[in-house]
Amino acid sequence: MEVKGYQFPDELYYDKNHFWARVEGGVVVMGTTDLTQKLAGDITFVDVPAEGDEVTQGKPFGSIESGKWVGRVYAVVSGEVKEGNEALEDEPELINQDCYGAGWICKITPSDLEAELAGLMQGAAYQTWVEAEIAKMASEQK
Repeated sequence: MEVKGYQFPDELYYDKNHFWARVEGGVVVMGTTDLTQKLAGDITFVDVPAEGDEVTQGKPFGSIESGKWVGRVYAVVSGEVKEGNEALEDEPELINQDCYGAGWICKITPSDLEAELAGLMQGAAYQTWVEAEIAKMASEQK
């Protein structure tokens, strides 16, 4: 779906911290949204988690930096990091180039996939929420 010029693939799950989740088998791949990468500008650094790190849904575990912004990375699900996207260490700009593909941040083996996904948004619910978020950001900039 497209919302105010930002792309949000329909098949993904989203959280209120502007991160996405895609289920691949029993693993959740996560990254940051088109909205976040565009607002951040050119990404210059990503704190990539290490294999085996434990993460908790909604809690920060790293950061993303651009020339004008430093933001926290929040886990979309609780569980153990299966793999961090090491390509981001040398090419953090992959997030700007392909935030839903090559710019993924990490893969997590969730502790309870069904329960974790229930805490995320999809489809019309996410569209309504993100439209309100964009409107809120626009009014704060005035």
